[in-house]
Amino acid sequence: MKTRKIAMMSMIAAIALSALTMGCDRTISKTESEKVKSDGTVEKKEKSVTESSDGTIKKEEKKTTEKP
Repeated sequence: MKTRKIAMMSMIAAIALSALTMGCDRTISKTESEKVKSDGTVEKKEKSVTESSDGTIKKEEKKTTEKP
């Protein structure tokens, strides 16, 4: 019974430690722009650069167009 309890406690500690060391993404830069054309269409552009906890950098670009 004690070995089962010790194994369970060590498993919980391992899961908690991995969750703490994972961390969150850090936003390095974020830009948003909006342009309205003469025909009424709205173009929105979003660019963001994030750094994850392991040091990798991810760049995302999103472009949407709304027509009237």
